[in-house]
Amino acid sequence: MVNYIKESFEELRANVTWPSWAEGQNLMVVVAVFSILFSLAIWGVDTVFARLIKLYFGVIGN
Repeated sequence: MVNYIKESFEELRANVTWPSWAEGQNLMVVVAVFSILFSLAIWGVDTVFARLIKLYFGVIGN
């Protein structure tokens, strides 16, 4: 297990190409924007379904 961890750190240090600081910032903005958009979409669908369920059970209850 210790050997695996050592090799993993060596792999990260020697063979991984890390993005530049500016590219990392740009990617972070893209991820943040899409996360906000997807959360708004999920909130919207959840709101619509909640209202439909309330309407459905309101009609059945009356």
